[in-house]
Amino acid sequence: MGRKRTNDFDLPPRMARKGFSYYYVTNTKPRRWIALGPDLGIAKRKWAELENTEPSPNDSTFAAVAARYKRDVFPTKAPRTQKDNAKELVNLLAVFGEVPLDSIKPTHVRQYLDKRGATAQVRANREKALLSHIFNRAREWGLTDRPNPCEGVKGHRETGRDKYVSDEEYRAVWEQAHFTVQDAMDLAYYSGQRPADVLKLKRSDIQDGALCIKQNKTGKKLRISITGKLDEVISRILTRNTGSTGTALIQDEDCSGLNSTTLRSRFNKARALAKVTFQFRDLRAKAATDINDLNKAQKLLGHKTREMTEHYTRERQGESVSPLDRFFTHEEQKL
Repeated sequence: MGRKRTNDFDLPPRMARKGFSYYYVTNTKPRRWIALGPDLGIAKRKWAELENTEPSPNDSTFAAVAARYKRDVFPTKAPRTQKDNAKELVNLLAVFGEVPLDSIKPTHVRQYLDKRGATAQVRANREKALLSHIFNRAREWGLTDRPNPCEGVKGHRETGRDKYVSDEEYRAVWEQAHFTVQDAMDLAYYSGQRPADVLKLKRSDIQDGALCIKQNKTGKKLRISITGKLDEVISRILTRNTGSTGTALIQDEDCSGLNSTTLRSRFNKARALAKVTFQFRDLRAKAATDINDLNKAQKLLGHKTREMTEHYTRERQGESVSPLDRFFTHEEQKL
């Protein structure tokens, strides 16, 4: 076992600060100092990658189990989920990496939630969920027979987004936006799809008068009829890209596809100019709400249940209710 720290208590095990840079210190003989760079966030990501390659087959630490989880379970998840889990794992490893799996108790999970939740409650909940899933897999793999320490530990309360994008807000941002953002906004709204699913659309996804989509998050396959406003939007895009060698449906000036980073930057700029605060993902909820038909909205969004769609739309505009229907005379009113 290594010596206890006398400084830099904020750093995870085997990470050291020297001058203005961070290093990974191996537990081999002789020890090696592997440079991680001056940026703490990047250094922690590199540290996590190195930690995942370090554990031996007999290692019972959380880091060892997390390494197997990353190797065996990550590939079965959607790309976006893998990306999110990778970020979550960095934070979990920074705290639990060197801890034997059987030593993690509910009180430790509670402390993690409280400390992490002081600045990021939703992220803390997601990281707790990943910790729980890793522990359950460890039980399945026979690496522990201890109860899941996350069981019974209450996460932070979350409130769903309730922003409804008005037509005026939509138009205000659209008019300030780069043409690629206009294309993305229109496709997201008229198709009712998530940002990632809109950005990955190819021209080859247009087949037999329909836009063919496989949702990243759920794997749900949809064939959206290209009619009405969606037809106008796609025709506008294809006409502009006549002669292009690019494969993406939404293309920049150089025929390359629009990526999430560029979309976010350009959308934020247009939003600032329009002085409007909605998020791009709110367009999916606007589409569902504006349809005014739960069955059609459920099919377009790819939801499994009607209740899911009903909750999704009601949160945005409120539940439809009737006023009090009672008549009374002027004499009664005076009383």
